[in-house]
Amino acid sequence: MMRIRSNLKKYLLIGTVVLPLFSCATKSTNKGAYLFAYFTGNEQSEEAVRFAVSMDGFKYWALNENEPVLDSKEISSTGGVRDPHILRGADDNSFYMVLTDMTSNKGWDSNRAMVLLKSNDLVNWTSSVINIQEKYEGQEDLKRVWAPQTIYDPVVGKYMVYWSMQHGTGPDIIYYAYANDDFTDLEGEPEVLFRPRSGISTIDGDIIFKNGIFHLFYKTEGHGNGICEALTDSLGSGRWIEQPGYKQQTSEAVEGSSIFKLIESDTYIMMYDVYMKGSYEFCESVDLDQFKVVDHAVDMNFHPRHGSVIQITQEELQRVMDKWGAPNDLR
Repeated sequence: MMRIRSNLKKYLLIGTVVLPLFSCATKSTNKGAYLFAYFTGNEQSEEAVRFAVSMDGFKYWALNENEPVLDSKEISSTGGVRDPHILRGADDNSFYMVLTDMTSNKGWDSNRAMVLLKSNDLVNWTSSVINIQEKYEGQEDLKRVWAPQTIYDPVVGKYMVYWSMQHGTGPDIIYYAYANDDFTDLEGEPEVLFRPRSGISTIDGDIIFKNGIFHLFYKTEGHGNGICEALTDSLGSGRWIEQPGYKQQTSEAVEGSSIFKLIESDTYIMMYDVYMKGSYEFCESVDLDQFKVVDHAVDMNFHPRHGSVIQITQEELQRVMDKWGAPNDLR
């Protein structure tokens, strides 16, 4: 088994939009467990969606004996998927997952597509492949499409899909487009969601909504690599306040940060992939500004790569265990 175990910041509002104080990612009514979606490595057999469950957000058990819960060959164009991001829908009853459609054995600049999935029960998923280069004109020099994620935009009333792309020798930039109502395709042209003032590459964007502010955590590439943060009160506005410093609590190389809220708590967990060491680190925060490592409390019987966590109900926990087997400690 692998054991990997302030003050509220005053933000400057940069627009006049008043957002409803809710987040589909942090509703806690009747939630009593957590579901972790992840992949495990750079071999093609490891580039697949796996699930784990937790009762407290710190101790996790792999489902299906740490084998894939979805067949990458059936849902992707490359035969492999990475970076699963799972989201509970705004209706509290639907689920969305987006994936990088990629096998690393073809090279880090080899992929042009993402996978969109939807489910009403966490067990049965419908999937669609979106190839950016084939779907849109002017993408001849597109090199890669990485780490898509999804968030509900309450102003637009649609699910925003955001991801990073690199064209030619330019930097990786985080783009977005809205998904259609069926979550099977993207509507409109990709637009720039965020580009730092420095112009350096940004990948692995992760957005969480708290008290009227969208917090974007992202990894910088090529200049003081690390996890940075930017804030906005309007997702598609292009107006962001970049925060100083780095949020990871290690000097090791990191990527794939993901934040989730603990059930019935004011505490948030930021986890990230310490990929050069083959480990994962968990940090906690109340204000999404100051973080401290809590690895002493974390326990997993698997080695995850870039993944994400949602809150689930006891009924949903039982459903996924009925499908993929209950870990011994939960039987």
